[in-house]
Amino acid sequence: MESIKATTYSIHFNEKGYTELANLITQKKYSSVFILVDDNTFECCYSRFMQHLAVEVPIEVIQIDPGEIHKNLETCMGVWSAMTELGADRKSLLITLGGGVITDLGGFVASTFKRGIDFVNIPTTLLSMVDASVGGKTGVDLGVLKNQIGVFANPQTVIIDPEYLHTLSPREIRSGTAEIIKYGMTHDIHLFNEIKDNPNLNIIDLIHRSIEIKNEVVTEDPKEQGVRKVLNWGHTMGHAIESYFLESEHKESLTHGEAIAIGMVCEAYISNKVTGFDINEATIIKNAIITIYGKIDILPEDIQPIMELLKHDKKNEAGTVKFVLLNKYEDFVINCETSSDVIKDSIDFYNN
Repeated sequence: MESIKATTYSIHFNEKGYTELANLITQKKYSSVFILVDDNTFECCYSRFMQHLAVEVPIEVIQIDPGEIHKNLETCMGVWSAMTELGADRKSLLITLGGGVITDLGGFVASTFKRGIDFVNIPTTLLSMVDASVGGKTGVDLGVLKNQIGVFANPQTVIIDPEYLHTLSPREIRSGTAEIIKYGMTHDIHLFNEIKDNPNLNIIDLIHRSIEIKNEVVTEDPKEQGVRKVLNWGHTMGHAIESYFLESEHKESLTHGEAIAIGMVCEAYISNKVTGFDINEATIIKNAIITIYGKIDILPEDIQPIMELLKHDKKNEAGTVKFVLLNKYEDFVINCETSSDVIKDSIDFYNN
């Protein structure tokens, strides 16, 4: 796969990525290298990575607990403290080796440590390969509110090695697939059709095109002032649902992709009511999502707490919830508004 050039860095694939990483470390003369992992990536991915890292620089590993629940400032404090105790300085490099939590949190840690040190993203999940590792967004959650604290900061490079995907459960692959479906609906319907129509599809074949789409969008709008908001298709409803299931004592937490998949169904219905998106296509989306992800029960008593969480979405302006909606596939509108009744009806549409 050919490398993809972003604004200030490149996304490299397979063995070339490790060659470029070694060149970067040599050329930049880093004083030390820190590798941020969680328990899962240390066990499943670290040894493969170290086989490809042949550099004459001191290397330290910092290991954190896995999961969205640990994507917070307390974990950042632990990483900052560990780096300080291990002698990190402004010429150190932080390598994030993991999924979306590691790349989001690690990028934030690096971009704020001593007012900013270099970092490299090596995503090990499908979700982080096609989304979190690319585009310069870093950050952590504030309680259950997603990505409320963070900065825009680009890595030095991103390395995409699909071999790491063999360490994932089918559920985690499905989670990352939701982001590819998002790119399909907003930019390249071929992606959605491939996933919808081919149950035995090798998802690796869609990674390069997905990253191309995200890179094109963020290159045009790095700080999300306009068109980059399209990357939030399905995420306004999805984040609220994800946060609610995360904080509820009586619910099993959803993966990010599972929640975003539900969000795309709800927002397809909202699109029908606001922009005239074909309701038959919204039904096709719903059926495809339920086929891939199964049906999640959202009970009547769940709806009001989800509505409350919508008020904290980062795209909101003056207290008004803003949506990305579809006119049709590959034709979207940003900064859309609708009524609370339509939002509630969208959950009913998913449920029924």
